[in-house]
Amino acid sequence: MSRTLSISIAGAGIGGLAAAILLARAGHRVSVFDQFEAAGPVGSGLMLQETGLVILAELGLREKAESLGAPIDRLWGISSETGRAVLDVRYAALRPSLRGIGIQRAALFDVLFAAAEASGARIVTGARITGVDPVSGTLTDTGGAHAPCDLVIDALGVRSPLSSAPPRELPYGALWATLPWLEAGPFDAGALEQRYEAASKMAGVMPSGRARDGAADSLTYFWSIRGDAHAAFRAAPLGDWKVAARALWPETELLLDQITDHDQLTFARYRHRTHWPAATGRLIHIGDSWHAASPQLGQGANMALLDAFALARAVQAGGEAAEIAAMYVRQRAAHVRLFQLMTWAFTPVYQSDSAFLPWLRDWLAAPISKLWPAPPFLAALVSGALGSPLQKLGLKAGR
Repeated sequence: MSRTLSISIAGAGIGGLAAAILLARAGHRVSVFDQFEAAGPVGSGLMLQETGLVILAELGLREKAESLGAPIDRLWGISSETGRAVLDVRYAALRPSLRGIGIQRAALFDVLFAAAEASGARIVTGARITGVDPVSGTLTDTGGAHAPCDLVIDALGVRSPLSSAPPRELPYGALWATLPWLEAGPFDAGALEQRYEAASKMAGVMPSGRARDGAADSLTYFWSIRGDAHAAFRAAPLGDWKVAARALWPETELLLDQITDHDQLTFARYRHRTHWPAATGRLIHIGDSWHAASPQLGQGANMALLDAFALARAVQAGGEAAEIAAMYVRQRAAHVRLFQLMTWAFTPVYQSDSAFLPWLRDWLAAPISKLWPAPPFLAALVSGALGSPLQKLGLKAGR
């Protein structure tokens, strides 16, 4: 059993809250600092993969998350230009019981936040973190310095002021909206569906479950957009965008009719970077503050959950801050590098201005992807199983 540590966590996102639950339950003195005045997440729907679901099971929260989410068995997308299926990932190709869970980010946040409060972790709101002394473990916010602690966990995300590695903005981001699920609509309740025009236009529909018990089912609609085009989108009449959105995917008209204001569409700008080293002194980075990439349907949330568990496991093993950090990095570094590589390779195929890559995708990669061993490989890639990250944490997939 490790000694009792005083631990400060900067950021009450998915990774920060998961780390708080695990560490507080283990008997450590945990404080979570976030700038929000009222607890709440940023963003729309995401997909929990098997990696994240196994960590939620370790937290005792998997069943609750699954009850609020929507099971997804398949990811598939069609090129509007050729009519070809250019993305067809079936989880069953890897394991019959495997599936993802579409969930509203707010629902997942609420589950984690309630568990963090119940764990005994101290939640400090209205604290805008501005800096850290990694030698003494002292966090600073706009009101001054906090007491030194044994460990500081940076869970502030890609724009963390505690990270010295500036994020590189990717050309494309996405507009997101959470809308009511259409019971009589044309969308598959067990699939995330997408439509593409080359790689410069993409629309998607994902079942995303319920905000709370008893609430109506929802879906997440998303539209790919260049970051430098967002201001023009905001300035133009909404109807101009709807013309393009309907042309790409006519069946989404019933969804587009529900969007009557620009503010219903949340813009997410994607950034890519990896901060090395992952730990300095008493400071340890987790989630997007360590490794940020194109989110790939919320894969960042699953990565943050893996990081939180790995860190808690390293803390529980005992030792000084340097030993904890070294064990943490050993458990996660290989998977982080692999995920960054896969994201770098695949993102331009579906989000870029390239003419060649989508042609290659439609006419060569798509047919090949149907041949073994591509189906189980793609299922492993999407589910997060590639690189065996759970095995490195002493955990097993499956139920």
